[in-house]
Amino acid sequence: MLSDPETYAVILKETGKPVGSAGIKRAGKGSAPIAETEAEIGYWIGVLYWGKGLIPEAVRALQRRCFEDLGCSAVWCGYYDGNEKSKRVQEKCGFLYHHTSEGRLCPMGDIRTEHFTYLTREQYLHWRKK
Repeated sequence: MLSDPETYAVILKETGKPVGSAGIKRAGKGSAPIAETEAEIGYWIGVLYWGKGLIPEAVRALQRRCFEDLGCSAVWCGYYDGNEKSKRVQEKCGFLYHHTSEGRLCPMGDIRTEHFTYLTREQYLHWRKK
């Protein structure tokens, strides 16, 4: 997983220990309906490290990368039904609900409902000023 382009380890600053990952997918690679000028951010973190602010920090860094370095016009993100912590990360990072897709095959092999969120360049620039 970490060998994919634009995929990074989430590490504890104190120890350098990897505890998760976060990455950027471009058109044709993610699960969201990504246009050529857009990207999708995905992430995971070990349960012991939930609620410590590591994933919002990683997502914000990837947003900067998408909008400021890669010139993306918008960025997608998604969370599975019932994953309130992931939903909250996206809200904290300025993403807005876009749509829901039922019957999605997830990486673990089961079928789930996925909710997609979206952030345009303009929304990001406005959100960054706050």
